[in-house]
Amino acid sequence: MSERTGGCLCGAVRFTAKSLSGFGVCHCEQCRRWAGSALFAVTVPVADMEIEGAEAIRAYRSSDWASRAFCGTCGSVLWYRYDKGVDDAGDYELTIGLLDDADGLTLEREIFSDRKPDCWALTGDHPRMTRAETLARYGAQVDGA
Repeated sequence: MSERTGGCLCGAVRFTAKSLSGFGVCHCEQCRRWAGSALFAVTVPVADMEIEGAEAIRAYRSSDWASRAFCGTCGSVLWYRYDKGVDDAGDYELTIGLLDDADGLTLEREIFSDRKPDCWALTGDHPRMTRAETLARYGAQVDGA
């Protein structure tokens, strides 16, 4: 995929993300509470992310192994980082709703699929990992993402 631009609701944080591929969806309780529904996000390696307005970014350590960023001005959810406890580390799980153009992205996986509410379902033939499978894959020993 080509590079994509995007930003938060108020425009205080803008970014250019390169080398985007398909996106994933997380149904864990933390993501649902943070994003207001499932978290739809595309992985962006650190080297492929350019950020403007970093001074507006606030981060919240949601577990020993992950942090979540939001705009300190408007509150927009920005990204999740599986940082293994190291601040400002790990690839960005960039929420696709922030992209100026999200057309052409493909749903590749769902995680915590056994935690999703029964009021929604995503179609398509892609991997759906349960909580146990997700935690085993990413080496986590805690609830949520």
